[in-house]
Amino acid sequence: MSETLEIQSPYDLSVIDTLELSSADVVDVMLGKAEAIKDQPLKKYERIRILEKAIELAKGKVESFALTIAKEGGKPLTDAIVEVERGIQGIGNAIETLKSQGGEEIPMGITPSSENRWAFTTIEPIGIVVAVSAFNHPFNLIVHQVIPAVAVGCPVIVKPALTTPLSCLNLVNLLYEAGLPEDWCQVALVDNQGSEALVTDARVSFFSFIGSAKVGWFLRSKLAPGVRCALEHGGAAPVIVEPDVTIDEIVPPLVKGGYYHAGQVCVSVQRIFVHNSIKDSFAESFTSAVDAQRVGDPTLKETEVGPLILPRETDRVATWVTEAIDAGATCLQGGNRISDTCYEPTVLVDPPANANVSTSEIFGPVVCIYGYDDIDAAISRANTLPFAFQAAVFAKDIDRILYATKRIAAATVMVNDHSAFRVDWMPFAGHRSSGLGIGGIPYTMEDMTEEKLVVIKSPSL
Repeated sequence: MSETLEIQSPYDLSVIDTLELSSADVVDVMLGKAEAIKDQPLKKYERIRILEKAIELAKGKVESFALTIAKEGGKPLTDAIVEVERGIQGIGNAIETLKSQGGEEIPMGITPSSENRWAFTTIEPIGIVVAVSAFNHPFNLIVHQVIPAVAVGCPVIVKPALTTPLSCLNLVNLLYEAGLPEDWCQVALVDNQGSEALVTDARVSFFSFIGSAKVGWFLRSKLAPGVRCALEHGGAAPVIVEPDVTIDEIVPPLVKGGYYHAGQVCVSVQRIFVHNSIKDSFAESFTSAVDAQRVGDPTLKETEVGPLILPRETDRVATWVTEAIDAGATCLQGGNRISDTCYEPTVLVDPPANANVSTSEIFGPVVCIYGYDDIDAAISRANTLPFAFQAAVFAKDIDRILYATKRIAAATVMVNDHSAFRVDWMPFAGHRSSGLGIGGIPYTMEDMTEEKLVVIKSPSL
């Protein structure tokens, strides 16, 4: 008898749906179906037509898709609507990239040995794609992993987070409705053991992973020889605030970047290093804005901060905050549990350097403020962790901005904006333990293709 999966609302833990888990036998069948079709991709114009139809259909489903995100993932409805709209834009971005994606001519005849030859490259789909996704952006992350595969002609098997599979099913069913044959995109609702069996199968050509570093690096170590991959993990984003800023201007973006989706974002603002000459003023203004955040039911449009995904995550955040306070941190705001899954937006000042909130990704509604006198000391502290994803610098002096952006260990540095900014066509990558490869729709499409070189020799050339 098949096992079932109950999908719970993270806000009140009520059951909102029940799905059937896929068995290991089903996974093997899925891989077999993908293997059977991978060498006969749909024509490019057919793929474009399907994706264009998907956009048309999705525009009429924005509210319903967003409500699903809010119910199963706990993201406030206003932000969930933005997520769906971004996903639709991402499909459009894939179409535009596909229209321009192609090979190139390689110069010949520039040496005697290369005479009478014509050389060019062609672009071909890499093969079967397996995508393992995360809960925090349950629609748009699936867009980033599935749509590039569909666009370039790869069969894809996607394993969504088991806490938020309904948004994945919304996207995949949308593609079916738009005309995509079902074997080209299959959903595997499997446990960790099933995921490992799926990912490590020799028939897989590309592995896309979004989630914890522990799981991602482990699965990468298990890949069959020759399998390419992209891993997107987390971080503990540093922000450096120089003394020449206007505090009232920088507080709103930093609050948004720190408490968006209750801090459950891989590039969420976590560690703010503020020059000591303005530290107290900044902390007061920042805390006042955080205190005004409205926490509650994510399905209500007025809610700004929703729940954490699971009670155990709330337990962890509460433990880390208590440990930091006991070790000497000052709690200016929050620090208390509201319910099984809701936690007060919290501001900590000067937690110890070895505290969990200083060294590990919090993935909760907690931001830490640290003082500094010398920017090199702030940069050094920002760079001490094994993460290197997105960071931010707030300053007006261009020389200080360039100095900091050059030296901060990060794949991306935002200037005068929070670290969680992203548009879906830009490169999105984690360095060090934060990931491998480059995300973003065009970059993922490139990852999911291979170049083939063709050299023609002819005396007529």
